[in-house]
Amino acid sequence: MNDNNTLSAFLEAYTESGTARLHMPAHKGKPVTGCESLDITEIKGADYLYEAAGLIGESERRMSALYGTGRTIYSTEGSSICIKTMLGIIKSVCGKLRVLAGRNCHKAFIDGCALLDGEAVWVYPGMKSRSVCSSFITAQDIEKKLSVGEFDCVYITSPDYLGFMADIEGISKVCRKHGVPLLVDNAHGAYLRFTEPDMHPITLGADMCCDSAHKTLPCLTGTAMLHFSKSCPESFLSDAKRIMSVFGSTSPSYLLMNSLDKCSLMLSDGALIRRIRHTAERTALCKSRVSSYGFFPVGDEPMKITIDAALSGLTGNDLADKLREYGIEPEYSDPVYTVLMPSAMTTEDEFRLIEKAFSQIKAGGALTVDMPSPEPCERAVSIREAMFAPSEAVRVEDAEGRVCARTITGCQPAVPIAVSGELINENTVRLFNAYGINDIYVTK
Repeated sequence: MNDNNTLSAFLEAYTESGTARLHMPAHKGKPVTGCESLDITEIKGADYLYEAAGLIGESERRMSALYGTGRTIYSTEGSSICIKTMLGIIKSVCGKLRVLAGRNCHKAFIDGCALLDGEAVWVYPGMKSRSVCSSFITAQDIEKKLSVGEFDCVYITSPDYLGFMADIEGISKVCRKHGVPLLVDNAHGAYLRFTEPDMHPITLGADMCCDSAHKTLPCLTGTAMLHFSKSCPESFLSDAKRIMSVFGSTSPSYLLMNSLDKCSLMLSDGALIRRIRHTAERTALCKSRVSSYGFFPVGDEPMKITIDAALSGLTGNDLADKLREYGIEPEYSDPVYTVLMPSAMTTEDEFRLIEKAFSQIKAGGALTVDMPSPEPCERAVSIREAMFAPSEAVRVEDAEGRVCARTITGCQPAVPIAVSGELINENTVRLFNAYGINDIYVTK
């Protein structure tokens, strides 16, 4: 491969050329924050994201080969736009959108359903969770729903925000049996293609999936990829770019596309893949050592350290604060869990710092935390109708019996506690209180 014929090389050559930039953006390549020289718009030779036929298209093909997909396309607006694009493709092909979905979905899924007037039918697993972020859906749970209802696709989040992974291989077999495509939000698992064994959703049978490159690969925030399996029908592929452009900005960031291009080159030469595999092994060792200090790692994702702090006598929020005293900033915490996210860029010194902190933080007996499990809610109106209806803010204690207008999330992962159109019940109010939500919007 000629690294000179890449988007990254084009941007560097353009910077060095000294060309007078009589085009957007207005900084003209002059340093303000330091990255401006590589920040361009769709000039001649730079290709265009939504009609990629040149350097961007070649970078996407390189990434597709690395992931073993039928096609891979880039996003500079995160997995959020990829999720909407997947739903848009199903709507375009089927003419309607009725989705069997895990409730621990990202808010982008709800927004996509609202924009496309889609219907979400939630599958609740037999095993309850102490977090809205996790939903332990099995292939049997999907089988039961598909056997009694008609759906245009199945939508699963795996890995979830706490690092639990669904049986994508088993679920994909059930979906194929019923002739229903499987869509996977793999935002936290871009690196899973390169672990041993390969655990990427496309490898395991998903038809489409999104990867947030910035979450687990050395890419800038906002970079993502939408993957299609080799068995995807042509109808899924032919209009993918146009559908993505419906939801996206007409000014996609070349800084972010450059970041994805650089990542593809790092993966191609093998160095980054070796670092990913080493980090997965080092994370496993770290979990083992943390466990020996009286803490309880949970989840099965190879590069995530989630601690059930309540089992060691602390709330997840308290444990997060104690880790900050050691100079460690966690990804997330709530009354039960604390989440740390290493990556291929995490150093040995940083792993040792994690282990030192846990060796010195005092663990105790199990702490009782009143954390209700998500439960089904009655749907009063459609997601679309509720989201665009006139609304008003009310205190949580006054919300029971009202219809949720804006999807309510309680933490960074933007996983819904209440979904637009749902009737708020007593358990929902308890969840609001548990996640510290005081005011919500309901329909008038």
